[in-house]
Amino acid sequence: MVSNPTLERAVARARLRLVPFLLLMYVLAFLDRANIGFAKDAFQASAGISAAAYALGAGLFFLTYAAFEVPSNLIMHRVGAKIWMCRIMVTWGLVSAAMMFTQGEMSFYALRLLLGAAEAGFFPGVILYVTYWFPQEKRGQILGLFYFGAPISFILGSPLSGLLLEFHGAWGLEGWQWMFLIEGLLASIVGIWAFWYLDDKPADAKWLPADERKALVAAIATEEKAKESHGHAGLKAAFANPRILHFVVIYFLIQMSVYGVVFYLPTQVAALLGKKVGLEVGLVTAIPWICAMAATYFIPRLADQTGKHRSLAALTLAVSGAGIAVSAGTPPAVALVALCFAAAGFIAVQPMFWTFPTRYLGGVAAAAGIALVNAMGALGGFFAPNVKNWADATFGAPAGLYVLAATTFIGVLAILALGAARQPVAGATPVTARGDR
Repeated sequence: MVSNPTLERAVARARLRLVPFLLLMYVLAFLDRANIGFAKDAFQASAGISAAAYALGAGLFFLTYAAFEVPSNLIMHRVGAKIWMCRIMVTWGLVSAAMMFTQGEMSFYALRLLLGAAEAGFFPGVILYVTYWFPQEKRGQILGLFYFGAPISFILGSPLSGLLLEFHGAWGLEGWQWMFLIEGLLASIVGIWAFWYLDDKPADAKWLPADERKALVAAIATEEKAKESHGHAGLKAAFANPRILHFVVIYFLIQMSVYGVVFYLPTQVAALLGKKVGLEVGLVTAIPWICAMAATYFIPRLADQTGKHRSLAALTLAVSGAGIAVSAGTPPAVALVALCFAAAGFIAVQPMFWTFPTRYLGGVAAAAGIALVNAMGALGGFFAPNVKNWADATFGAPAGLYVLAATTFIGVLAILALGAARQPVAGATPVTARGDR
């Protein structure tokens, strides 16, 4: 753990300044990619979109998102976070707002593809940005705080989206049009703010006292040199080792769990309550995300304290898989509790997962490798709604949820298998941490 008092103060000051803003950015990112779940019924009816077309369009986002992840992160590594994060947020916000003009399946597909291209690089860009600012020993906690964005986007965004859907008819617009317009423009406004608020690296931070800035710069530089001493930390290190493919498989399976639930959670809760999607359903839908936020605070912190990131990640994901399975075909009260465990598990596991690749890759390899893992893994978001729709259509509901639960348990096995290959990859540091990291 970090023991230098000056460095401790620098990390605390950076955490206080940067994490809340990064969290705000992630809240808007997650909301703008997943709010389609709230509009599902009204959107399909108004735009004439079938269930199969909805599943395809929801997933198409992840194709262009994956295609542009690596080049986007390499550009950010070159030009800096403040310029590139501003570009990403402004363009995705405008495209998300343009979803209000959807008039059929083809326009729906086109806008979802554009949204994926616009947002590509945001998430791996933040993960990379965290490696510029925080020592390895603190990243599990920092990423755990960052991952509050997903549950917060639903705790606050669920009622907001439900409320906006009730604006139906105001100024001649339907409720789902208001939802896309307002939530999209919010992202663009925050993107402009990011340009003025973010500093690319600690050396640029005038808000850090000189001694703290020097200590933080030195700590990050020491970690980077350690990574480079065990490899060139170039692009080849991001693509040349099977360990990176292993990370991809794990993240793919986690994202299958996330988006198999996220895109259908509002309508699933509405069915449990026997209500239409609106403010009341939005408030109830927020409950699983409150549980997810609590889990995301405590579990990564415990992993950092004990060094048992691998075993805790596997256990957390297993709880999620059990929750997904139990939520299918059970009484409403039981199903809602199960969804709380599902959401808590697949959100809390992710900050622990990202400590695996970030401790192996440095330099440009980190920029490319993190983006590659996120890009290929995020394709789980494309497959999840389509696999769920296929299983439900073929075998009858809730077969889709059982399939998603099964893929989640495969992810548990993949995490446990990390212990069988503990040698560092090219451009990596050797495994010296406590516990089962």
